[in-house]
Amino acid sequence: MFPMAVMLVMSSGLLNAVWNLFAKQSRHKVVFLWSFQWIAFAAFMPWALFALQHHPVVLAGWLLLLVAASVHGAYVILLSLTYSAGDLSSVYPLMRGTSPLLVPILGILLLGEHLSSLGWLGVGAVVTGIMVLGGWLSPARLSMTRSRVPKSTWLALTVGLLIVAYTTLDKVTLHYVPAVALNDGSNLTNLIALSWWALRSGAIKTEWSTNWKTIVATGILSPGGYLLFLLAIRLAPVAQLAPMREMGIVFATLLGLVMLKEREGRKRMIAAGLITAGAILLGLWG
Repeated sequence: MFPMAVMLVMSSGLLNAVWNLFAKQSRHKVVFLWSFQWIAFAAFMPWALFALQHHPVVLAGWLLLLVAASVHGAYVILLSLTYSAGDLSSVYPLMRGTSPLLVPILGILLLGEHLSSLGWLGVGAVVTGIMVLGGWLSPARLSMTRSRVPKSTWLALTVGLLIVAYTTLDKVTLHYVPAVALNDGSNLTNLIALSWWALRSGAIKTEWSTNWKTIVATGILSPGGYLLFLLAIRLAPVAQLAPMREMGIVFATLLGLVMLKEREGRKRMIAAGLITAGAILLGLWG
């Protein structure tokens, strides 16, 4: 079962990188994210309703679903702000690299757990990669104050915190709620969370006329990719699989550099490689 789980997770990472590329390419980030949630919710709703009919959910499950979906809603709002402020090849590794770094550190501080030598090497690799992308290792920035660090860096790191939160909550919620129902509940919450900004933007018609193909594609790729991850973590421990999904960091960085012609390619590829290697070390041998 573990090889199947790994295959699902790697596919999930690739799909996640592709739809994040589409989101970055969009003209109005909030409207794009809001629009594809309609596609995602409608496409997966029949499957979700079918699953719920055959898997009754107790009250605790509904409460967990509400909390988990709310965290997803906060995540998607901050994601739109992050992509408005920074490059895909810069902010994506920061967002995705935060999760595998924080989970073992919290285990050490709060649960008295221990890291192996390879685990500490993984921590060092992730921290170094994040500092490279955030500009903290640049000689010109070493003397700067906290307020001078790019806004996109802080937004991306905050998104990373929310990824930690919803991944943990989703793992618990899956004990009570079918994966497809959890996924579609998150789609609905994302849609609600973005509605106020999207409806006030005046950019819905323009975004659809310009990017309708990628909106529809993302409506399938985004929930489809995360559904693959949810199915995978039912087959193997999330502590092992979550770091492997961060191979999407390399995919997204390459897409940003090649498709979007973003700058600082060598630095960002080195940083993405460090974060990915560190995440895998933490997940498998931490």
